[in-house]
Amino acid sequence: MRIWYDACTGKHVRYGAAIAKRLEHYGHEIIFTTREHPDTIPLARHLGLNFEVVGRYDPRTLYTRLYESLRRQMIFCKMFRDKPPDIAISHCSVDQCRVAFGLKIPIISTFDTPHADAVNRLTLPLVDVLIASKAISDEFLKSCSIKRIIKFDGVDEVAWVKDFQPKQKFDYDHPLIVVRQIEIRAAYAEGKEDITLKVAKKLLKYGNVVFLSRYVKRRIKGLIVPRSFIDSASLVAEADLVVSVGGTIAREAALQGTPSIIIPVLGALEVNRYLHEKGFPIFIVNPNEVEEYVEKYLGKKFNVKERVFELENPVDIIEKVVKEIELKKK
Repeated sequence: MRIWYDACTGKHVRYGAAIAKRLEHYGHEIIFTTREHPDTIPLARHLGLNFEVVGRYDPRTLYTRLYESLRRQMIFCKMFRDKPPDIAISHCSVDQCRVAFGLKIPIISTFDTPHADAVNRLTLPLVDVLIASKAISDEFLKSCSIKRIIKFDGVDEVAWVKDFQPKQKFDYDHPLIVVRQIEIRAAYAEGKEDITLKVAKKLLKYGNVVFLSRYVKRRIKGLIVPRSFIDSASLVAEADLVVSVGGTIAREAALQGTPSIIIPVLGALEVNRYLHEKGFPIFIVNPNEVEEYVEKYLGKKFNVKERVFELENPVDIIEKVVKEIELKKK
């Protein structure tokens, strides 16, 4: 079958790479699309993906955000007008969901962001099969008018961390602390304070601090601010500690045994609590507690390999759903 995967962010690229690898193994043709975004194209190249860039991410204003989304949808319409794919898969891509729904292409979506209200409103009601972590509350999912929900006992990041081998090496001195900036231009972060830079500067007394900024790669006194592509999953495997507001990098770190401190600016996300309860080194703390936790956990690597292999891989679920759809089409 022809299967279309659309990746809007770096996380989606990693997820899509794991899904594409599995489905290509079974003979499916993958159409992998992404958009111009600081985290997408460099990572897709790093992973050796065969991908097509369609449109761009432009969050400067509400108008540019909407305009670029609609432009992307029109390009997809033309791409698939005469030969639509058999299945569309994404991590709640607004553009893919709208086009696939309009062209009657079955939609499979993964999901772990109840806080992304705008995206959820525009995607979840259109999805045919939603694959979500057991961590996500049933109460929330039932309120979203989703046709079919399949839950798995794990988190999305298991898809690529379970068999992950770092592809990039770093020559930073240790102790090494990685601080990831909040996604300042995302709709869900509107009105939220970005405290990550302030925290990064405070942590300089504990060791070398790599500050992974989102958009502006300017020099900041004392901090290491990479200007070129960094494979963050490889970086956190090598780091002694990671600090973030709780996004993908927090879970990538914890699943590799690196202590991960989360400042819950976006709320204490359910998937992070779930991993903490499973015994992974992921800690949700108030801003004034960060240094206390840094002193306690800096450099303490955790052996979590057995725990990781106890978690379900969402790609297994996706593979089964694809087989179901394939059988129905025969």
